[in-house]
Amino acid sequence: MSGRSRRVKFAHRHGNSQGAAEGRRSSVSDVVSEDGSVTAARNTGTMDGTNEKPPTQEEKQVEYGKKKANFLTRTLWTFVMIAFFFGGLFAGHIYIICIITYVQIVSFKEVIAISALPSRERDLRSTKSLNWYWLASTMYFLYGESVIYYFKHIVLVDKVLLPLATHHRFISFLLYLMGFVFFVGSLKSGHLRFQFSNFGWTHMALYLIVVQSHFIMNNVFEGMFWFFMPAALVITNDIFAYICGITFGRTQLIKLSPKKTVEGFVGAWVMTVLFGIVLTNILARSKYFICPVNDLGANIFSGLSCDPNPVFIPKTYTTPELFFLPPNRRLSVTVLPMQIHTFFWATFASLIAPFGGFFASGLKRTFKIKDFGHSIPGHGGMTDRMDCQFIMGFFAYMYYHSFIAVNKTTVGDVLQAAIMGLTVEEQIELLRKMSEYMINQGAIKPAVLKAIEGKEDIKKAFKGGDDDGDGTLSVSEAVKAVEKLGGRSLDESAIESACKSCGVDTSREMDFDEFVKVIRHLEEKNDL
Repeated sequence: MSGRSRRVKFAHRHGNSQGAAEGRRSSVSDVVSEDGSVTAARNTGTMDGTNEKPPTQEEKQVEYGKKKANFLTRTLWTFVMIAFFFGGLFAGHIYIICIITYVQIVSFKEVIAISALPSRERDLRSTKSLNWYWLASTMYFLYGESVIYYFKHIVLVDKVLLPLATHHRFISFLLYLMGFVFFVGSLKSGHLRFQFSNFGWTHMALYLIVVQSHFIMNNVFEGMFWFFMPAALVITNDIFAYICGITFGRTQLIKLSPKKTVEGFVGAWVMTVLFGIVLTNILARSKYFICPVNDLGANIFSGLSCDPNPVFIPKTYTTPELFFLPPNRRLSVTVLPMQIHTFFWATFASLIAPFGGFFASGLKRTFKIKDFGHSIPGHGGMTDRMDCQFIMGFFAYMYYHSFIAVNKTTVGDVLQAAIMGLTVEEQIELLRKMSEYMINQGAIKPAVLKAIEGKEDIKKAFKGGDDDGDGTLSVSEAVKAVEKLGGRSLDESAIESACKSCGVDTSREMDFDEFVKVIRHLEEKNDL
């Protein structure tokens, strides 16, 4: 107490940064967040040399109960998803299309939701509505493209659907412009950063989810095999990655997913290749899977019929003469060409498609969320389960059309070229020439050509009798038209009698179709 200094040193003084750090570690630890900032977190290990109080037996039971409930919920919904998937798969193509549509809508909703700011959206009522408008207009464009491409033989001959089909892309562009104009008109000072961020985020979601789902849907139209095989490979790879990882996984693969290991990654690739080759051999026996859609009402029991794609026909591959083999001896193997393609599909599903999941993991870390949502109890959001499926389905579509698809002209292609590229007169001439060809081949009777040419003559006579040019004929004008057609003069009473027999109302002028009925009736009675 005589004023002598005890020279007590404090860790935070004299610039002793190391001592300062050591002093702080006794109570808190530094955690570096995603954006590089440093935050203080409580040390979960020891404090002042004492251990934390171990959990009581009751707390252990509560924790065990939660894990058990989550496991049961996850297992139950796994079986529910499997039942829905295979139920739709066997029920028919239209049911799978409905499932894909549901998946893309829910996934879009989840991805949009993670960037939402409720406080801003309350001030900008149009934001959420505009997001759904972008989705609806994009789906209209993409679904329309698929329907027109795969069902042009139906769409292009329908009087109502034809204008929508021929102007589909322009209509879709107008819909997008309407949304764009509405977005620009809704911009508000003080919210511009949020609005433009939301605009970009929405378009990213449309591309990564809706556009890629469109190609998966096209895979269904090409044949159920092209949809089911990519999906099965991704699921198989996910299962074996887990099994191989927990069995002999040691080396971490990527920091974004700490539980992924190199051993699990490679082991899953080998098992996925083997599974894919076996599954290809099984599915190739069913025309329901390998045939393109030509009947939307087909299911696993009714099946489909078609000429199989050459990749589903066994082919023998022979090696050239090798120096280590006896003379004139070669090695040969007979496989389905598709099994060779499946090797590359399985490789993509194992080595590239998982990066879709890594991308999703990085996205979730950016927004500090565990799951994209709670659409599937026990599994998180729909996007959590489909992150790899989108890129795999897109790859399958591109690969199929690049290396597998057989390009041949279909009835729909010819109809599209004739309807959209020829005038009415040229279409009639095409019909006449096709009739002459088919008569020469013995496919149709000459009466068909006579009927076609006769209808053209009727059309000319109809125009010749239409004095007022209104596209209809009165009874007196019909008399004149009949005279031009057959060279015989009939009085108005004969025309009125024919109209009555055909159910044509003479109190008004008749159109062309009604005039044709009258002419056919007169021909049957030999009055022409």
